[in-house]
Amino acid sequence: MEMIRIPLGDWVKDGLDWFKSSFRGALDVTSDAIDWLVGGLGDVLTAVPFPVLILLFALLGWLVRSWQLAIGTAVTMLLIVAMDQWDNAMLTLALVLVSVLIAILIAVPLGILAARSDTFSAVIRPVLDFMQTMPAFVYLIPAVLFFTAGFVPGVFATILFSLPPGVRFTELGIRGVDAETVEAGQAFGATPGKILRGIQLPLATPTIMAGVNQVIMLALSMAVVAGMAGANGLGKEVVAGIMQMQIGKGVEAGLSVVILAVFLDRVTAALGNPGEYRRSLLGMARKRRAGAAR
Repeated sequence: MEMIRIPLGDWVKDGLDWFKSSFRGALDVTSDAIDWLVGGLGDVLTAVPFPVLILLFALLGWLVRSWQLAIGTAVTMLLIVAMDQWDNAMLTLALVLVSVLIAILIAVPLGILAARSDTFSAVIRPVLDFMQTMPAFVYLIPAVLFFTAGFVPGVFATILFSLPPGVRFTELGIRGVDAETVEAGQAFGATPGKILRGIQLPLATPTIMAGVNQVIMLALSMAVVAGMAGANGLGKEVVAGIMQMQIGKGVEAGLSVVILAVFLDRVTAALGNPGEYRRSLLGMARKRRAGAAR
């Protein structure tokens, strides 16, 4: 068997080493930018007193969904404070928000291109399949090789792991727009760019937001993996709990991840379908405007 072994691992290692040495400058700039973004946002979130942030999170929940979500958010966020995981939770939130923002900025244009080009869609589909089936821990190998330890490899691995749903849902949403609606826009002389901005993207927004929701969930699921790369936050606490056999610490950090995930899930779901939540502040404002217009 040794005679027919294909040294794929050696080829990949050599390729990654070549990439690191050839693009060292670009990697350093990327590392500094991501570290500044995550570190800066984390410093802001941890510097703001927790009662203020909890109030803002609760108001956001009421603004887009319901007063029930506002109360649930306040109670669960206070539970994070009571478990002494607030600073770690805010650092994880900063990592997730930056990762999701970068992933969306990459995924949405790729999804639009895939929706407009069957050839590109056929090419990128197996790549997305490969990215989604690759074990999450494997993404840490190039991440740590390129950026050593800290927030940056965590963000890099999180982006790679959470990117595919954003591309798929964006393509699905745009392809799902009624062809007759697009043809009506073309009949009125609208350019492809105007049709995209004025018809396809607005109608595909619920589906795209569902993709954003999945990106956020996957990004949070990578919080523990990012902790193994040295990123501060809840993931690092979970890893420390496992390594030191401190079950309580691991459970508290894991529960804090769940609380953040539920909050972000409910908020993004409401943003994707705002008309379904009439008890939200935005829903009540729309109802009043509709009544005044009559």
